Amino acid sequence: MNLFWVEQKRSDLPPTENWLSPGELHRFETMRFPKRRSDWLLGRWTAKCALAARLGVSGEAESLARLEIRAAASGQPEAYVDGVPLPLAVSISHRAGVALCTVAPGGAEMGCDLELVEERSEAFAADYFTAEEQALISRNPRSQRNLLLNLLWSTKESALKTLHEGLRLDTRSIHIDVDLSADDSDETWKLVSVHLSDGSEFCGRWRQSGGLLRTIVARAPSLEISPIRLASASLKCHAEFSQCESSQV
Repeated sequence: MNLFWVEQKRSDLPPTENWLSPGELHRFETMRFPKRRSDWLLGRWTAKCALAARLGVSGEAESLARLEIRAAASGQPEAYVDGVPLPLAVSISHRAGVALCTVAPGGAEMGCDLELVEERSEAFAADYFTAEEQALISRNPRSQRNLLLNLLWSTKESALKTLHEGLRLDTRSIHIDVDLSADDSDETWKLVSVHLSDGSEFCGRWRQSGGLLRTIVARAPSLEISPIRLASASLKCHAEFSQCESSQV
């Protein structure tokens, strides 16, 4: 599977919300809690930037307002333009003022997650990790404990999004294998494997930078990940959405 990703920070947000669709603007205005409003807005902005770049259309507010990210019954984001579904799969995550969006061809099953490398208790591990995962944590040096705990958790979050389940599914039904012996000082995407209780396996990738972990999981035999270049010429293209070919994605 070929999958594309981009990140945006809260400081990247425009000063107004005129790039939201009417439906998105209504939802935004009904949100009560400032943090929820801020995270939701950053996620929508990041997803629309990603979609515009992949479609090769203008990144101006007027064009972005024609795009809409709706939540399916499962909570999974779905992409539309002028009320018509786009042939693209989208996943969004946000944490600590940063949003991550992944885009893949329509029908693809994938999910992404952002997590801080933060302290987590032994009780947390007992509640959410398999016995094998807890043993893996015990075998690794104490200095890697927080990285491993959050990496396992983030990969499970991405896998649950891939399954369209969220935390409705017991996280212990998903087993994660990861090797921290490889050099993790750079920002390359590294391998992680996901095993489900029914015997199926998902592909996964992870990277760490700036105190944040990123994980991406897909139901696919292989996974190629490429960054979306928002400053590319595609954002200056004023082609109509209706003229975009599915081959462009």
